[in-house]
Amino acid sequence: MIKNIKNWIKKNSTLQFQKTSYSQCGEDLIVKFIFDNLNIKNPSYIDIGAHHPFYISNTALFYQNGSVGINIEPDPALFEAFVKDRKNDKNLNIGISDIEGVLDFYIISTPALNTFSKEEAYNYQNEGSYKVTGIKKISVNTLSNVLNEFSNGIFPQFLSIDAEGIDEMIIRGIDFEKNFPIVICIETISFSASGNGVKNTELIKLIEQKGYICYADTHINSIFVHKDSWIR
Repeated sequence: MIKNIKNWIKKNSTLQFQKTSYSQCGEDLIVKFIFDNLNIKNPSYIDIGAHHPFYISNTALFYQNGSVGINIEPDPALFEAFVKDRKNDKNLNIGISDIEGVLDFYIISTPALNTFSKEEAYNYQNEGSYKVTGIKKISVNTLSNVLNEFSNGIFPQFLSIDAEGIDEMIIRGIDFEKNFPIVICIETISFSASGNGVKNTELIKLIEQKGYICYADTHINSIFVHKDSWIR
């Protein structure tokens, strides 16, 4: 009798229906839904502005499910956690730019806002109680060079970008005629401590013009899927 009760509880427990998300607003579950529908079990990924191996990460869920990819985090202090917790990934302590070299990287009192954009850095100070606590010289490289060196020139299937002010520059640097991701998750709203952020409609239009459908939007981030992959 006790065994039967335990089996009933196990079969009817709501735990079997729970879903884990590491993203800021559940973006990873939406992206997973897309890949599941495309019968891609373990999509490869590149996470630009990765920030943390798990906290508000768009790729942690895929890593835990067996995927591997490239994490790009320019802040040396934040990068250490990737070396420890994402050992199967390729972890790069650099920034992405349209050139190869060294650039100023602005450290903000809230590390999630760290940026290569001077304009964006001081905008944070005007928006709230955020402060620029330091400026570091960080190596940068082009996305094309990174893919050639660490991905055999092949674009991973999932591109996640949270680059605080240089997202559009990264998108414009991709040769979509040659090589592109199936899914893109990118921040498409300006920062505002008061909730008055403005949606970057130009960036959304740019990605759509490159052959993508805006599949979902969480207000902070937009998720795009390439038409040729989705419409079958």
